[in-house]
Formats: sequence, structure tokens, C-alpha cells
Amino acid sequence: MASFDFDQAEGLRRMLAGPRPRVFTFLSAETAEEKSAMLVNVAASLQQAGRDVLMLDACVASQGIASRLNAQKAAPLHQVARGERTLDDAVQAMPQGFGVAALRRGGRALNDDERERLDGIFDLLAARTDILLVDAELDGDDAFPIPALADSEIVVQVANSPASIKAAYTIIKRVHAQLGRRPFSLLVTGANEKEAQVVFENMAQVANRYLAVKLNSVGSVPADEHLKRAMKLGRAVVDAFPLAGASVAFRRLAGRFVVADAAAAG
Repeated sequence: MASFDFDQAEGLRRMLAGPRPRVFTFLSAETAEEKSAMLVNVAASLQQAGRDVLMLDACVASQGIASRLNAQKAAPLHQVARGERTLDDAVQAMPQGFGVAALRRGGRALNDDERERLDGIFDLLAARTDILLVDAELDGDDAFPIPALADSEIVVQVANSPASIKAAYTIIKRVHAQLGRRPFSLLVTGANEKEAQVVFENMAQVANRYLAVKLNSVGSVPADEHLKRAMKLGRAVVDAFPLAGASVAFRRLAGRFVVADAAAAG
């Protein structure tokens, strides 16, 4: 049986070797609420570690992180792509210390020229921050809303339940069908380390056997009532309850992203 610690180290090496080590695109097999809680706490943990963090809401069909945080004062990036607003207008500072931007907000679909310009604007935005966390979803054609996300580190959030594991594998299969063979990172939430190890090893075995895809573990976050309490307070658990088990796990997870960012800067 594979070593969970070894696979976490391997996952980190994959992140360091990836094409966009400062850009992490998150796809989730969990609810929007659970995904948002995870993203907020990863961002807050990175901010506490001294990194400049920006979260990008790239969701179109569902409610993404910007709307869930009520961060809708800034102009969406598609308006910047059309020359209607500036890049400085696109980022809203949040009380937790990180910034939030939205890829688009309603309106007509972008044409090819606008999507190309949006890709360039995305690169400019990524260059202005230490770490960019993208709240993403696949469209009806199993594609990302902009091509640039295909070059980022793709992190799939999964829980310790048959439904979530099946949904996570489906996500990986859909992306694989579009992008071909490439590694994925797996983040197990709502599970202790032993449970997360089992989830990771089983998924890694199936993905390797049927897709020839390598999965890398980036860690796990245990179920913790402090997470819900913190969200009700409108705060990150790492700020409201710094000694909670979830807070310890998020700081450990953030440490891996900080190492990846430092390696990229070097």
C-alpha cells in the first residue's frame, strides 16, 4: 500500500514542476458551501503566512466564491477584456486580507477574440499576486471558461463518501477527456488522515488503471464543527478558532502552497 506521506511529498514535487505553480484551479465534488469554506480558509491561511492572495471566481453556471462572499462591487474581468473597465477596477479587497475578482457576471457569452483577450488579462492578474486560487467549474463541453486554466495546477476536492468519490472521479475523467494525460492533485476534506489516505489510495489506483492518470495528494482537512461556527461569524476558522483541528490542517496545507510559490519565485 502506498505511503500517504510519500504521496503528499510527491504531490508537492508535482506542483513545483507544474507549468503554473502559482495558479491553483479548484474543482469540487462537494457542495458550493463546503467548497467556499475550503477556499476561504486556504486563502486566509496563505495570507497569514505572508502571501498576497487573490481568489478568482470563474464559475458561470453556479454561484461562485465572489457571490457567496458578497464580493460583487468590483468589475468582472470580461468588462476589462472589452475595454469597459481597468484591471484595477476588477479586484475587491476582503476583510480577511485577500482579494476577490470575478471572471464574468451574466451577460452574453464571450466571442473568441474576447476569450483570447481575457486569457491575457488573466495572466496579468496572476502576475500581480503571489498566489492565485481559482474557483472553477467545467462547462457543458467539459471545458474551462478560459483556456489559461488548463495550464494551472488542478486541485480536486473530495469527501469521504461514495457519492463524492464518484463525482470527483467523474470530474477527473471529464478533464482528462479534454486535456489528455496530466496529473491532478487531490484534497480530501471532512475526513481524518486515515480516512483520507484510504480515499486517496483507492482513487489513485482507479485513475491509474483506467485513465493512466497520476493523482497526487496535497493533504486533508478533518470534519470540524468550528468550520461552520466560523462561517456563521463571517470569518475564517484559522482566524476565529486558530487551535481547532481544521485550522491546523489548513495551515499545513497552506505551507505546501507557500513552498510551491517560493520555488516559483526562485
